[in-house]
This record gives sequence, structure tokens and C-alpha cells, in this order.
Amino acid sequence: MKFNLTTKIITALILGAVVGLILNIFAKDLFDILDPYLFTPLGKIFLNLISMLVVPIVFLSIVLGSAGLGDPKKLGRIGLKTIVYFLLTTCIAIVIGLALAYIIDPGLVEGIDASQSEGFKTEEAPPVGETLMNIIPKNPLTAMTEGNMLQIIAFAIFIGFGLTALGDKTKGILKLVEQGNDLMMYLVTLVMKFAPYGTFGLIASAIGSQGSSALKAMWLYFVVVLASLLVHAIITYGGTILFLAKKSPIWFFKNFSPAMSVGFSTSSSNATLPISMDVAQQRLGVSKSVSSFVQPLGATINMDGTAIMQGVATVFISQVYHVDLSMEQLVTVVLTAVLASIGTAGVPGVGLILLAMVLSSVNLPVEGIGLILGIDRLLDMARTSINISGDAACALFVSESEKKRTIKIQRGES
Repeated sequence: MKFNLTTKIITALILGAVVGLILNIFAKDLFDILDPYLFTPLGKIFLNLISMLVVPIVFLSIVLGSAGLGDPKKLGRIGLKTIVYFLLTTCIAIVIGLALAYIIDPGLVEGIDASQSEGFKTEEAPPVGETLMNIIPKNPLTAMTEGNMLQIIAFAIFIGFGLTALGDKTKGILKLVEQGNDLMMYLVTLVMKFAPYGTFGLIASAIGSQGSSALKAMWLYFVVVLASLLVHAIITYGGTILFLAKKSPIWFFKNFSPAMSVGFSTSSSNATLPISMDVAQQRLGVSKSVSSFVQPLGATINMDGTAIMQGVATVFISQVYHVDLSMEQLVTVVLTAVLASIGTAGVPGVGLILLAMVLSSVNLPVEGIGLILGIDRLLDMARTSINISGDAACALFVSESEKKRTIKIQRGES
């Protein structure tokens, strides 16, 4: 019996979780031997293979997306739809997280020891104003070598504008970019053949090192975050697909599941970008030009899953330390989390840095992050799946709206 890629990835994910948990409980010494020579290398090779493709795919796809949209007005219209959608859904996400956290009160359960937070050291997140000022790269090559996604996107948009404006003069360069993009997509299909093995290694390593002990102390916080992610996916993204894109949410999630599985295992929106774009174009029918523009941008500024974690974690930490947050402080949490998501690197663990910024904005102890540090890696997996689903939902909505607009224009409607 021949299994498709989705089945293989999900099977590997489940198998990795089972193997990791069994080794953690019954053979921790064996896990310590196997992990550095089997599980970690499998995951590392897979991540490196995908990471190798991220920068060229982002650059080439944004250039093609900008050039393919042609009319600067069309690019501006699509850009406005995309950014407004991302900001609105991020607001909705953090409100859902705050609401469920106050309904369930995860920080009020017995047995949570605030002393567990000792020893956490935070990194300082750059100010939002500085991020916006640095969008235009001084040196595009440096931006590419450092993987600065916002700068790469900005430079690629300028190149796309130039190719559109010069027309036939640069059709050779445009053709070369198209061929380069085709080459990258072919490499994605090759890399994806290794995805089940990489997924197995990543999950087995994460579960084997954490086990169930990390979940026992923080199980309610864990449940609240997962429930918030599920509610956001069903209501916000399901609503987008049903009412804006006029498609079936079940159809959407079923077809996008391969990318969600890879996002779950990698915990990185950027690393999953090549796969999520390929799935959106091939299985969801998103136009290439819209996908090439919306999804790389979403991997940079759309962090709904992270926003949910920040909302739940803020309430959780405030309850553990017996601090009552005022309505003004809750509004500050929402605004800070939304603004902080702009220009966030789509890499594992970045949510903790942003959480430190959010906690500082409402005068909560940053050391409280140490309470959730143990299980954040597992939650980071789920958050990434939600983040890339939001990117795809937005891309599908924008693509369908542009198709309808084109049909209206062809019919002579206003």
C-alpha cells in the first residue's frame, strides 16, 4: 500500500512522539545515547535542507509576485488587504487568548511554584520604531546573508517594480527569475521526500527530552493555549475561508495539512515557507503572484499563534504572582503584542523574546517566563501550524477576491 506524503508525515509525527515518550519514561539513558546520534541529526539535516532554500525562495517569489501583479495600484491594494487582515487577526487572536485565560484561570491552580522561574535570562527585543526604520536595507547582500526577511522583502519589491516599469528591456532578467523560482520549487519537492524522517527526529528529540513531567505542572496553561489556538483556527480562519473566500473550511484544512505538519515539526514559519507556498499554490489554487507576495510577508509579520501565547502567558504569570491587571493594562498587552509581531523573525523561540516585551509593558516580572519555558518548545510547534495557516487563509482570500474583481471588470461592472 502506497502512502501519500501527508500520511507519511503524520505517521512519523505520531511515531516520534510515542518513541520519545517511551524512551523518556522507561529508558532515559538510552535516549541520551540515541538523541545526539540519531534524533537530533535527522531533525537538523531536515531543518538545514529547508533553511538552505528560504532566502532564495523569499527573494525570487516576492520579485515574481511584485512583477506579476504589474500595476502598482494592484500591488498596493493587495498589500493593504494583507496587512489589515494580519493586524486584525492578530488582535482577535490575543483577545481570544486573554478571554479563555480569564475563564479558566490557569495560574490559580495549586502546586505552581514561582521559584521555577529563577534563572531565566531574557534578550531585549528591538523597538518597533527601529524595526520599521530598518525595513530599507543599506546592503541587500548583507540582508540576505543575515536572513533579515523584512529587508529582503523590501528589496525584492523594488526589483519587481523595476522589472514591471522597464517591461521588454528586462524580460530576460524576469525569465531568469522565473526559472530560478521553478528550480527552487523543484528542490522543495526533493527536500520534502526527507520530511517524514526529519519530523520523526524533531518530535522524538523534543518529547524525549521533555517527557510528561514538564506538562504535569503546567497542564492547565498548556490546555488553555491549545484551546485558544483551536478556537482561533476554527472561528477566525474558518470564517475567513467560509465567508470571505467562499470555500469550505474542511477542504482548506484537509488540503493544507501537509504544510501544517511540517510547521508543527520545525516550529518555524520561515523554514516551512517553501512547503506552505507550494501547497497553497498546488492544492488550494492560490494564484502564484498572490501566494508569492502574501505568504512570505505573513511569515514575517503574521504571528497569531504567538499572540495567543502572549495573552495566555501574561494572564497566567499575573495570576501566579497575584497581580491584578487593569483594563488599561490589558489594552496595552493587546497593542504591544500586535505591534511587536511586525518584523518578528519566524524562527523557533522568538515568542519568548516578544513575551518579555509584553510583560515589561505591564510591569510583570520577566522572570515569570521561566515558568513556561519547559513546555514552550512543544507549544511553539502548535503555534507555528496556526501562523502558517493564517498566511494561507489570507492568501486564499486575497486570491479569490482578485479573481472576482477581474471577472467584474471583464463584464464591465464597476
